[in-house]
Amino acid sequence: MTLLDLTPRVRAAGPLSALPVAIIGAGPIGLAAAANLVERGIDFVVFEAGDEVAASVRAWGHTRLFSPWKHLVDPASRRLLEERGWELPDPERAPTGTELVEKYVSPLAAVEEIAQRIRTGVEVIGVTREGMDRTRTARRAVTPFAVRIRTANGDVEDVAARAVIDASGTYTSPNSLSSSGLELLGMADIADRVTPALPDVLGKDRAAFAGRRVTVVGAGHSAANTLLALVQLASEEAGTTVTWLIRNAKAVRVSSSPDDELIGRANLGSRVDRAVERGDIALVDGFEIIRARRTGDAVELVGHHRGDVVTHEADIVVNATGFRPNLDILREIRLELDEIVEAPKRLAPLIDPNVHSCGSVEPHGFRELAHPEQGFFIVGMKSYGRAPTFLLATGYEQVRSVTAWLSGDTASASNVELVLPATGVCSTDAGNGGGCC
Repeated sequence: MTLLDLTPRVRAAGPLSALPVAIIGAGPIGLAAAANLVERGIDFVVFEAGDEVAASVRAWGHTRLFSPWKHLVDPASRRLLEERGWELPDPERAPTGTELVEKYVSPLAAVEEIAQRIRTGVEVIGVTREGMDRTRTARRAVTPFAVRIRTANGDVEDVAARAVIDASGTYTSPNSLSSSGLELLGMADIADRVTPALPDVLGKDRAAFAGRRVTVVGAGHSAANTLLALVQLASEEAGTTVTWLIRNAKAVRVSSSPDDELIGRANLGSRVDRAVERGDIALVDGFEIIRARRTGDAVELVGHHRGDVVTHEADIVVNATGFRPNLDILREIRLELDEIVEAPKRLAPLIDPNVHSCGSVEPHGFRELAHPEQGFFIVGMKSYGRAPTFLLATGYEQVRSVTAWLSGDTASASNVELVLPATGVCSTDAGNGGGCC
């Protein structure tokens, strides 16, 4: 095993120290990184692909988080806001995604020291070292990063950075409907009948679902939220039917448990269980989708079900199968990722979904998030790879540690803590930059 040199290379005087830190993503975690850098007097630039900050959170803004306000605000961000008269909303109340943005994220983004460094409508399409692909080693650690961006008008340019913090989340890169993980065969033919996770069933998307046969695919909390909204819609709109398709024998992450310390999450599971028992939701378990096809106005999902190849028909399909990190932009960065969950190698054992829930994940910081590429970090939901649950407070501690390391404060960076009540707080599985709590 090769041990990484974790000495902060950006402390050295010279070209690197004069450059900003590049933050990818202006969601809660990316802006928390910005707030920590403000406190440490380090320059930065934030690239947000959406037209507004927290674009992905806005997409599922109608969804209520499991956890209350007291666990949703980054400490450094709170200090900056309170200096300007901001007050924490009801600490014990769980907000919706929209409330999180309007009452916290947007005010944080408006803080002058942060606002002037945010570039919205800018997509990061690649990260590398200036003049180097991933194969070159000489002077690599002291060579600036080149962050390639595409602006809203289509211009492409490279921006130099001393370090890169990737907080871009996973909401815009969902898992495939196919059980193989590859793009579903026939997806192009049915794409207009497939919606992403957490559609606003009772709001702006109501017309798309009313009176339709709707099938929700996925076994997580995003699926559960959508199923319950569809049950309500079916009680109000004749002809609306709800089917829940899962590939395993049981939706373990959704089914209620007497040991669940999160009341909101436990209630969600109980409500889904009762809806299935009443027949409001038709549960089809053990269904592994292998292909799809269009038949008139309907969609046929073909799959293996208990040893047979069968067909399931629907009008609308909701893809709530979870998310994965988009690693395409990092092809020229030297990463060390777990081969199963695609999380940083040292972090993966701490978040293995076969062992841990988000409430049992140990605090971790720059050491667990480090890659062979000095000065590059993946944080937030994207750092969890394909693991389905994420603790927002954990993401805040991640960026506090990383920014402390970037400032040369190794002692503070190494002292990682996460002080929460025994209940902990988990997320929906929508991802940061789309689902966090």
